[in-house]
Amino acid sequence: MSTRYSRGTDGGNFRVTYVLLRSTAFVLEAKKLIKKQPAMAQNLQKTLEFLSEDPFNAKLRTHKLKGELKDSWSCSAGYDLRIIFSFVEYEQKQAILLESIGTHDEVY
Repeated sequence: MSTRYSRGTDGGNFRVTYVLLRSTAFVLEAKKLIKKQPAMAQNLQKTLEFLSEDPFNAKLRTHKLKGELKDSWSCSAGYDLRIIFSFVEYEQKQAILLESIGTHDEVY
């Protein structure tokens, strides 16, 4: 996996597409979530696409966390569903490590 570059909509500019790295905790929590609520799978996939293309897309409501999670960020993946992530370097490229997913109360 590496950072991908794609041509912008204006045809000339390039933008970075982040690689999404999934932690074991994230994978287990996501599988559990989708098993309980299969309808969330499509919403989660769309959120992950937005996140890889632009982590600060307004639809994600991305914000920096405080306290014990001060090195992490959070984005919205639905009404009461949050993804906790951090920016990391992977193979000398910028990437996003997906740390956790769950309801507001579960992840904070």
